[in-house]
Amino acid sequence: MSDNTVKKPHLLTLDNRSLLTLTGVEDVPGFDEQTISVKLSDCSLVVKGSGLHISKLSLDSGDVVIDGRITSLQYLGASSGSLRSRLFR
Repeated sequence: MSDNTVKKPHLLTLDNRSLLTLTGVEDVPGFDEQTISVKLSDCSLVVKGSGLHISKLSLDSGDVVIDGRITSLQYLGASSGSLRSRLFR
């Protein structure tokens, strides 16, 4: 991704490990009851748990709401401006 690309910000709100609200979502490339993969503008977010369910999905506005027992949130492919990339140049 070039540095001239405008990155859409995202907001993540986790309520009591059972309700996850995300904004700034570009796509949901895969999901099942244990794992949901969400594409953001500069990385991907993997949500893991049990009984996961996408209760709201609007790619036009970039909003996703996930409910169920959420046990893990993992960012993959962080942007070039991430702390890790700056530390290990």
